[in-house]
Amino acid sequence: MDYAEVREAFFQLRDTSAPEPGTSGWQSPTRRLRDAIEPIATICYWSEPAYDAYAALGLDFLQGYVWSRGCVLGEPDGSVVAAAFGVFEPGLIGQLYDTARAAAGLADIRAAREAGAVAALRTVLGAPEQVAEVTGALRRAAEAMDTAGRPLFAGLAGMPWPADELGRLWHACAMLRELRGDSHLAACVAAGLTGLEANILTELQVGWPLHSYTATRGWPPEAMNLATASLSERGLIANGALSGAGASLRADIEEATDRQLAPVRDAIGPELFDVLPTLQEWSRRIVEHGWFPPDPYKRASG
Repeated sequence: MDYAEVREAFFQLRDTSAPEPGTSGWQSPTRRLRDAIEPIATICYWSEPAYDAYAALGLDFLQGYVWSRGCVLGEPDGSVVAAAFGVFEPGLIGQLYDTARAAAGLADIRAAREAGAVAALRTVLGAPEQVAEVTGALRRAAEAMDTAGRPLFAGLAGMPWPADELGRLWHACAMLRELRGDSHLAACVAAGLTGLEANILTELQVGWPLHSYTATRGWPPEAMNLATASLSERGLIANGALSGAGASLRADIEEATDRQLAPVRDAIGPELFDVLPTLQEWSRRIVEHGWFPPDPYKRASG
């Protein structure tokens, strides 16, 4: 998949008549932080400079995504990377990881990941005045968290901070983004869900048609149908939508994720409400530049 195909597949605008994503109740401070940093944290996957950096190593978009995200773990087996990602079809992740790792070494992919992110942020943001202040608050939050049970966050926490100022901003956002992802996955597992089942509940909560978002993560129709049947038997889905019990479980998972991130909220303190508008503005500029998908459903799904 080249960059033109990526844009065709993932950067389509949603019909303006579509309702807002069904996540309006998710307005805790740490959820608002997650939404504010998402385009900054993932500019190393979605931007053209990042794609070019991976292409120079012989990787296409999906290979670049899997290896550049998974490289923070070192070089484990593909099954370990798939387990850490959690919500993608494991065989797909393992295949992409193995082919990408055969094409590009660990040091090279880590260097390309950082270089692509910094180049993209420099293009969009230039040299923002508040970057040191905002990064300082985010770094304080990241360093307040324990790494136990959080593999992707732990991998990033063990890497050196970039020398470039925008690189440090990106690294801080990436750490907090993976921290929430690891914590959310733990909450899903504790709730008795597989990664596939968690995908389905999230897509229905956000407002996607059944299986439309889950299919983009590599799951075949047979697996999605079996998972949907299981969720229906447990009373979590009815008539292709979340039941009351399903909506309640999904809300409980979000609250459990928020509870795990209380140290982030406390470490930033009242300054969180000062940095949120700045992060939101920087992310808005990334979206408008075309280096993060503009569909609000995609952003809400995470």
